[in-house]
Parts: sequence; C-alpha cells; structure tokens
Amino acid sequence: MSRASTRKINPAKLLLSKWTAVKPLNKEKHFMVVKLLEPETPEARLEFVELEAVYSKRIMTINWRELTNADLWLQGWQ
Repeated sequence: MSRASTRKINPAKLLLSKWTAVKPLNKEKHFMVVKLLEPETPEARLEFVELEAVYSKRIMTINWRELTNADLWLQGWQ
C-alpha cells in the first residue's frame, strides 16, 4: 500500500524539526530545520526554511511545503 502523498504541517513548529530524505543523495539522509526564512513583509506567510544535513552540515533552502510530500520527506529520523 502506498503512503499518503501529503500531510499537514504547522509551519510555526518547523524550527528544529527532524526530517529524513526518502531518496538520499551524497550520503545526506537526515536533516534538521535550522532556520525559518522570514518573508520580506510582515503580512506575508512563511515560505522557505533552511535544512542542515546532519552528515555533511551542508545547508539547503527549500519551500517548507515540500516537507508535506511523503514521497520526498519522512518526519523524524528514520
């Protein structure tokens, strides 16, 4: 049976959350949200977060909504 392709996430609770990439690249499988990138205007909604790879410490910026896709990301370290 296939897992659900999307899940609900509260963006206010993303900071320091842990994620596992479904298809790891360059031995980077486990990630942590280390920064919420605030929008330019206070009225705008949060769109981007910075993820840090636990293995390499590499930082990448993604749209936080990508984390709702269970085909790409699993919540927690699996």
